[in-house]
Amino acid sequence: MGDDERMQVVMGLIMHGGSIKGFALQAIKAAREGDFAQADDFLAQSADEAKSAHDAQTSMLTAAAQGEKVAIDIYMVHAQDHVMTGLATRDLAVEMVALYKKLAETAS
Repeated sequence: MGDDERMQVVMGLIMHGGSIKGFALQAIKAAREGDFAQADDFLAQSADEAKSAHDAQTSMLTAAAQGEKVAIDIYMVHAQDHVMTGLATRDLAVEMVALYKKLAETAS
């Protein structure tokens, strides 16, 4: 995997990681406002971004498994940080949306 290709993957991971987190936070806000259909839509978009990030990671893992040298540098560490933070935020958003739904059911 050449440097240009690796940097494209790194930038993709950063973008997808930010989108995972952003959609998750929008889902929490929508749920807080009682718009559960919108919250579910944002969670679905967050899941799509997580799949895209996973696919990008898989391409690098496949290259490494085939014996290619895949450089691990500060850019890759930064990209992985974005993805992992996004995934953790998404996990919490799923639980918070469920909690808001339960509170809304209990209130009615």
